[in-house]
Amino acid sequence: MAGEGSVFSSIPNHWRSPLGRLALAWLAIFALTFRDWLTMFDQWWNISTYNHILLVPLIVGWLIYDRRRQLRDLQPAAWWPGLFAVGIALFFWLIGSLASVNTVSQLGAVLALQASTLVLLGPRIAAANLFPLTYMLFLVPFGDELVPTLQMITADLVIALTEWSGIPAIIDGVFIDTPVGLFEVAEACSGVKFLIAMVALGTLVAYSCFKSWKRRIVFMAAAIALPIFANGVRAWGTIYIAQSQGIEFAVGFDHVLYGWVFFALVVGALLAISWRYFDRDPEDLGIDLPSIADQAWFQRVSAATTGGSKAIAAVAALIILFGGWHAMASRVEASVPVSIALPDVKGWSRVDYAPLVDWAPKATGADHRLLGRYRNEAGQEVDVFLALYAAQEEGREASAYGEGALSTEKEWRWLAPGEPVPEAVSDYLLANGQVKRLAQTSFHHGDILTGSAAKLKLANMRDRLVLRAQPTMMLILSAEETETQKPARSIAAFRQSIGNESEWMDRIAGLR
Repeated sequence: MAGEGSVFSSIPNHWRSPLGRLALAWLAIFALTFRDWLTMFDQWWNISTYNHILLVPLIVGWLIYDRRRQLRDLQPAAWWPGLFAVGIALFFWLIGSLASVNTVSQLGAVLALQASTLVLLGPRIAAANLFPLTYMLFLVPFGDELVPTLQMITADLVIALTEWSGIPAIIDGVFIDTPVGLFEVAEACSGVKFLIAMVALGTLVAYSCFKSWKRRIVFMAAAIALPIFANGVRAWGTIYIAQSQGIEFAVGFDHVLYGWVFFALVVGALLAISWRYFDRDPEDLGIDLPSIADQAWFQRVSAATTGGSKAIAAVAALIILFGGWHAMASRVEASVPVSIALPDVKGWSRVDYAPLVDWAPKATGADHRLLGRYRNEAGQEVDVFLALYAAQEEGREASAYGEGALSTEKEWRWLAPGEPVPEAVSDYLLANGQVKRLAQTSFHHGDILTGSAAKLKLANMRDRLVLRAQPTMMLILSAEETETQKPARSIAAFRQSIGNESEWMDRIAGLR
């Protein structure tokens, strides 16, 4: 108890009430956004891509603690214009939560903590802690959306290095065929976790070790480019070793190297190259923007103060407002038919569904799922999958990762993007290294038909915000590639036969 009293007594009197109000605000925000924080922590703890985020709260705490002596002399003052920032942050959380976009809702949860600090402690304190408050953004797990792009970049690097080293190879999307076997640049080999961790570390180093903005920009460019290139070299090394030592030996060696050991080697190389250019002592950081209080414009802006009790009451009112809005919008759900069926299509007949390799798209939480095969007189065959949802939310989201044509639970692997198709996303899939399938996915919600997950989420968010219930449909037109069938042509012929795709899907769902 003596230790606790000592810590409390070391806080200056003019800081105690503002910090107490800030603690209450943060607790209320944590309570409102608890599910997002629970999801984030689960990602930090259980997904290796985000393990480094566990250090971010410690880094933020250290950065603030390091400037404690200078902060003691500053006077916190509640600032009412910051309430607009709190409202915007909570709106971000609301729309992200309603549209089941975790990155947006989690960003809103973090922004709400930052904005409440601005309101209850004032712009002078926020400016003094600008970097640690900004660094809190790294609490948000992000990067999964980069995986397909990084897979393709890595594959291009690998095939270039493989050919340069004299190994004959053929590339097909993310698969590379060599004399000793077929290699896949899988999602785990994309290098995304090293890139994300390097960006977080690079940002900290750029702030702590450089004064020059030119050097900071150059360092960050290197921090982004180096792990991407190094990951390509690592993947090529596995293929190179396999040519002489065998695949099992190469894969075993790669598993030893691949991981945080590899990341440590990349970090060590970057710091070794950059060390001589450091122009700032990390022990001499101090508060951010030390002279901003002397600026006339800042004095005018920071003069809009209010009482601390009024500020915390206003923050509480905003939390209650957005919490109630979220509760009402979350209950919005459209009515759907008891049963649905695939219709007849002119020029096509329903035939038994008999794929070369079992393929069944995933539609978790859908109220109805249909899967069938159509064949025309020319012998073209198209598989049709349709899922109908009364609502889009966590656990039943058509555009979520692992849903749709490429289920993470099947033997199918993503191969490459397919030919561009209006209002659909096109992907080639590969099973057992031999069977190729083209899948074109469309989403239909209200008046939109799109292949974009982002557009679907925006449409769903728009309707939920105004408490309007509309169903969502996912349609996947797919065909296997064989000696007698080009899948893109078969799907195009089927699409022409069904006519207006939105109307066709609405008729299946009983909306027309």
